Amino acid sequence: MKLAFTPNASSNSSFSLPLLFTLPLSHPFSAQSSSTKITSSDSGRKNLILRVRNIHQTSEPIPNSYLMASEQNYPEFNRNLFPHIEPYSTGLLKVSDLHTIYWEQSGNPNGHPVVFLHGGPGGGTAPSNRRFFDPEFYRIVLFDQRGAGKSTPHACLEQNTTWDLIDDIEKLREHLEIPEWQVFGGSWGSTLALAYSQSHPEKVTGIILRGIFLLRKKEIDWFYEGGAAAIFPDAWEPFRDLIPENERACFVEAYRKRLNSDDKETQYAAARAWTKWEMMTAHLIPNDDFIKKGEDDYFSLAFARIENHYFVNKAFFPSDSFLLDNVDKIRHINTVIVQGRYDICCPMMSAWDLHKAWPEADFRVVADAGHSANEPGISAELVAANEKLKYLMSNKA
Repeated sequence: MKLAFTPNASSNSSFSLPLLFTLPLSHPFSAQSSSTKITSSDSGRKNLILRVRNIHQTSEPIPNSYLMASEQNYPEFNRNLFPHIEPYSTGLLKVSDLHTIYWEQSGNPNGHPVVFLHGGPGGGTAPSNRRFFDPEFYRIVLFDQRGAGKSTPHACLEQNTTWDLIDDIEKLREHLEIPEWQVFGGSWGSTLALAYSQSHPEKVTGIILRGIFLLRKKEIDWFYEGGAAAIFPDAWEPFRDLIPENERACFVEAYRKRLNSDDKETQYAAARAWTKWEMMTAHLIPNDDFIKKGEDDYFSLAFARIENHYFVNKAFFPSDSFLLDNVDKIRHINTVIVQGRYDICCPMMSAWDLHKAWPEADFRVVADAGHSANEPGISAELVAANEKLKYLMSNKA
C-alpha cells in the first residue's frame, strides 16, 4: 500500500504527521485545525488517514491521536481545560469502623453527576482534577480513596482492597443521593473505574478511561522488575540500589518489607525511592514539579505503601485477566479510552488489549504523550471526551 501527502504549500514552518486509524463502531471528535487528508482503503474494512497540520513556533503543539470512525458527525468540541473552581460542598464520610473518606462537590449542583477516581492507588485528588469537566454541565464529585489524601487513617493498609473501594463509591453515591453517574478514571483510576462499572453497570451513564492499567503480572513486571529501566536507566538505578543484590529477584516484595518496616525512617526511604521512580517516568519529558512530589514524605508514604499493597495482592482480583474477562458487562456503556503512545508507567499494550476486547469503545492514542493526565495532548483528549459524553447526554432525547 502506497501513501502520499501534500503539506500546506503556503507555510514554511515545520509540520507533524499524526497517524490516525479509522475503525468502525466509535465516534470521532472534530479536528480543530485544518489538515490535508489522504485515505487508503483496505478491502473496505479500514481507512488509514494521514493528517498534516502546520505547527508554528509560537503556538501550542496540536495533540495527535488515533481517531475512530462513525457514521455520525459531531460538532467541534472544546479541548481546553476549564477555569479553576472551588467546591461548593465538602465532607467526610465514615465508610467502615476504621476508615473515613474525604469528598467534595464542585460545578453545577443540579448538573449531571460525574465521579473522578484518582490514581495510585494512594495518589489522592488535586484541585486541578476539577478542570476536565464543564462546571456548568457537570456536578463534579472528587474523593480520596482509603488511606490517601485527606482520608483517614493516612497510608493505612487494613480494610483496604479494591472491593472495599467499590463499596465506598456506592456508599458515597447513596450519601450524595445520586441515582447514577459518569465514571472518570486514569491509571489506577482506570482499573477501579472498570472494576466499579463491571460491578454496578446500572449506575454508570458513561466511562472515560486514561492510561489503561489492568493490573496484570506482565504490567507490574514491566514497570517494577526492570522492563521500564531500558527507557529510564538513570531513574531506575536509585530505585534498584535501595535493595541489596540478594533481594532483587522481586523488587515489589523487597519494597513491601521496607514499606511495612517497624522503623519509620526505613518506610520513608523506601517510599521516597518508590514514588520518585514513578514520578520521573510519568511524563514524556520529565516534569520537575512532579518529581518533587517524591520528596514529600507525607504524600510518598501513602502513595508507595498503598500501591505496593495492591500490587503484591494483584488488586485482589480472582484472576490475572479479570477486567478483560468481564468487559461484556459494560460493553453497552458509552466509553472513551485515552492512551499516551509513550506511556512508560502503563504501556500501550494494556490499552490495546482492552481495545481489542472492547472495540465499541472510542479509542484514542495521543502520539506525543506519556502517562500523565496533565500533558497537553492527554488533557485535551480528556476534556473533549467529557464534551462528547455531554453532547450525547444532552441530545439523548
